[in-house]
Amino acid sequence: MIQVSGERFEELVAESLDSLPDFLGRTMENVVVVVENRSSDGRSLFGLYEGIPLTQRTPASYTGVMPDRITIFQETISSVCFSEEDLVRQVRKTVIHEVAHHFGIGDDRLKELGWA
Repeated sequence: MIQVSGERFEELVAESLDSLPDFLGRTMENVVVVVENRSSDGRSLFGLYEGIPLTQRTPASYTGVMPDRITIFQETISSVCFSEEDLVRQVRKTVIHEVAHHFGIGDDRLKELGWA
């Protein structure tokens, strides 16, 4: 297990988001990314997407809604990493996985692509 400060972990999440291709970053809409220690329901999740994927939004049904939320769980990720290099890789993989859900890509497809 590796431990880094909350500030450093948030930097890794920000760097992962910044590493996304520009066209994806520009396409992300009404979504916030946050870091928490662990899932509040006790599950061992690395990340969690909550919201309405872009592929399911329509002008008629998507008005006045709260932003989608991507949560990255620091302690859960850190618990399976043994170096900062491992941590960087796992944070990036988790961020990409959750952003993919924002774009409507499901777990089965992410597994096919090697991001699950």
